[in-house]
Amino acid sequence: MSFNNLASRHLSEQEIAEITTLYAQLEAILTPKLASLSPDERTQYGSINEQNKLVVNKIRDFRDADPALSSPDVDWTEFEDDYRTRGFLEKFINKLARLKDGLTNAKILHDSDNYKAALLDYNYAKYKNSASVPGYETKIREVQQFFSRTGTRRTTNTEEENTVNDSTTIE
Repeated sequence: MSFNNLASRHLSEQEIAEITTLYAQLEAILTPKLASLSPDERTQYGSINEQNKLVVNKIRDFRDADPALSSPDVDWTEFEDDYRTRGFLEKFINKLARLKDGLTNAKILHDSDNYKAALLDYNYAKYKNSASVPGYETKIREVQQFFSRTGTRRTTNTEEENTVNDSTTIE
C-alpha cells in the first residue's frame, strides 16, 4: 500500500510567527484605509469597466500634456492621488488573489494528505481489531460515525478512489 505526501512544504513555527506578525503589520497599515460599502452602495458606485478606465487614462494624459485644457472644477491633486492609489490597490489585489489561490491549493494538498493518513490509520485500526488486538474497538466505533451507512457520501475526485463506506480501504 503506497502513501504519497502531496504537500511536503511545511511551515516552521518561526515562519508561522513571522507571517502572523507581517500580516498584523499589513492589517494595521491598511485598516484605516478600508471602506465598508452596503450592497446598495456597491451597486451605486460599482467598479469602472475597462472602457471607462480608458476615459480616465485619456483625461489624465490630457491633464499631463496640457493642464490649461483641464477643468478648474476638478481637484487635480485629489484626482492624481485617487489615480495612484487605485492603481496600487488594483495591483495589490491581483497579487493577493494569486497568493490566495496558491495558499488555497497548498491547503487542499495538506488536507488531502491528512485525510489519506487518517484513512490509513482507520484501516489499520480495523485490521488490528479483526485480529482481536485489544483497544481498537472504541477507536473504530468513534471514527466509524463519520462514514455514511448507505455507502454514499460527498467526496472529491481524489477521495473517490480512496474511500467507499465504513469499510473504507485505500488502494
